[in-house]
Amino acid sequence: MNELKIKAAAREKMKGYCRVCPRCDGKACAGEVPGMGGLMTGTSFINNVESLAMYNLNMRTIHQAADPDLSVQAFGRMFKMPVFVAPLTGVSLNMGGALDEAEMVKNLVNGALAAGSFSFTGDGPAEEIYTAGLEALKNAAGMGIPVIKPRHTESIALRLKQAEEAGAFAVGIDIDGAGLAAMARSGNPVGPKTFYQLRELVQMTELPFVLKGIMTAQEAEMAVEIGAAAIVVSNHGGRTLDYTPGVAEVLPEIVERVKGEIFVLADGGVRTGVDVLKMLALGADAVLIGRPALWGVFGGGVEGVRLTLEKMAAQLKHAMLMTGCANVKAIDYSIIY
Repeated sequence: MNELKIKAAAREKMKGYCRVCPRCDGKACAGEVPGMGGLMTGTSFINNVESLAMYNLNMRTIHQAADPDLSVQAFGRMFKMPVFVAPLTGVSLNMGGALDEAEMVKNLVNGALAAGSFSFTGDGPAEEIYTAGLEALKNAAGMGIPVIKPRHTESIALRLKQAEEAGAFAVGIDIDGAGLAAMARSGNPVGPKTFYQLRELVQMTELPFVLKGIMTAQEAEMAVEIGAAAIVVSNHGGRTLDYTPGVAEVLPEIVERVKGEIFVLADGGVRTGVDVLKMLALGADAVLIGRPALWGVFGGGVEGVRLTLEKMAAQLKHAMLMTGCANVKAIDYSIIY
């Protein structure tokens, strides 16, 4: 199994929903929601890719970083790479239904684990979406983080307890999903949360708490104040609000405000190991990948996910070698041209 075969198989299985373009920039699928595109004009999706592509790297080859170390500590655990799988759901609505939710999330969790990484799991209109993720985590010794939609407090509280019972090592809420119409249509309305509501939710669990969907420095500071352990800088893949800036555009300002106070993950437009390096240089502690992981799981199951992550790690290691970065902590803005 290789990347070309994985992508060819994914393209066939996701026909009509994702073209698996040679350059996944959101232009061919703009406005295709349901589907894999960005909302309305697709500008937010496109900005994720274009803002990251804007940065170039300083090649540095006079150094001693001959064997870069990719390992990273997160949530009290060590991982082989600073690349994790984003919470991915919506098989029947957005991806064509060639896999079911349970099969997809199980393969994502196990594929990431096989690569020395981990996967977030998601939530959605149907109850089985969240429970399928929990079941996958139970069978993987809890190695992952369930992410809950911004539902009513009582519903979130129940799901927090379920995450604890599943043995997850952290839990989160994707507040960037506050405007999802599919949730409202299913009778599970979602919406924004106040500072005090979020602080109450953080205090409901002993697990480290992740807030996914931070796009401003002010809200990053609020995440620190409410006691969150980590934030994900994300615009929900450009699928909930048109005309947002790209993640790479807002990341430096966010990091400047909260670096060292909270673990910062970046999620938006990462396609290669070089993209990972750029996000880390802009201040992220680690990144999440979405579409590459989907191609991997649809095109090759567990093995496809593992190979996708391992290829990205190999690309990152090479890029670190060519920019003089001995380990992940050594990556900083000095490598940005």
